[in-house]
Amino acid sequence: MTKKVISPAAINALKEALSNIYWYKKDLKSYLYHCLNEPELLNKLNWQDYKRNIVSNLIDYLAKNQAKYMESLLFLMGDIIKIRDFSHLERLDDGKDKVRKAAESVVALEKLYKPHESLVEEQKKIEQRRKDALDARRKKQAVHEKIEELKDIYFQLLISSNSQARGFELERLIRNLFALYDLDPKSSFRIQGEQIDGAFTFDNTDYLFEGKWQKELTGIQDLDAFSSKIARKLDNTLGLFLSITGFSEHAIIAHSTGRKMMILMDGSDLMAVLENRIDLVELLLLKRRHAAQTGNILLKAQDILLENK
Repeated sequence: MTKKVISPAAINALKEALSNIYWYKKDLKSYLYHCLNEPELLNKLNWQDYKRNIVSNLIDYLAKNQAKYMESLLFLMGDIIKIRDFSHLERLDDGKDKVRKAAESVVALEKLYKPHESLVEEQKKIEQRRKDALDARRKKQAVHEKIEELKDIYFQLLISSNSQARGFELERLIRNLFALYDLDPKSSFRIQGEQIDGAFTFDNTDYLFEGKWQKELTGIQDLDAFSSKIARKLDNTLGLFLSITGFSEHAIIAHSTGRKMMILMDGSDLMAVLENRIDLVELLLLKRRHAAQTGNILLKAQDILLENK
């Protein structure tokens, strides 16, 4: 496909218009510095040269490097064709003639600019894609930095001997992790004597969250109790149970039959997220899909990563 460029006729019309609109070099210089965001380029121009040479050197340079300066050229053309006030030329000698030439050159440029309006829209789309890509990179970097911070906190918790404080800090870490991935986390709350470690929203579904950090594997009694909490909520409510040390096989099998009310996550899953080996949202989505398709409510991150190698 042939790359679209601004036509030579439009480039010449732009030179003519710029030369006719601003009679004095100081006015031309002021306009260009305000209109173009290219101070380094404008500073290289020989402002002691004749006005037409200055204009020609600038526009020729921009035109030869349209891959980089097309947006500047189109903006300059689009701005000039809006000019309707030439009163600054009327006060000069032969002012009426200068106004006529300036007005005619603007009209001529406008006619040649019209066929390039699709380029303007294309440049806007390109610029928006650049902005979106930059925003995505910045967000990704911000997420990465926060993940590193949460990972350091988790490593400190691993060597902590204060189980009560460790549980509270784990809950706060998880809340911050969910917030980082826009999962709208809620803090702990009590409902009719129940202690629920938290809640969040994922893919338009409300989840209750429970976390445990104990020496033994989480057993069926804990999953039964959590399942009862979920059952007393609205029908579309699900649950996420995090057990750092893992779950007993009996508990996993028992709750992988019948209606799947929860998905499970263990310490290795959490570590995979904190080490940035898998995205939390992707992990939750694959866990839920796996539970729906196979009945197994515990799909480990390490199995996902091994399958994708």
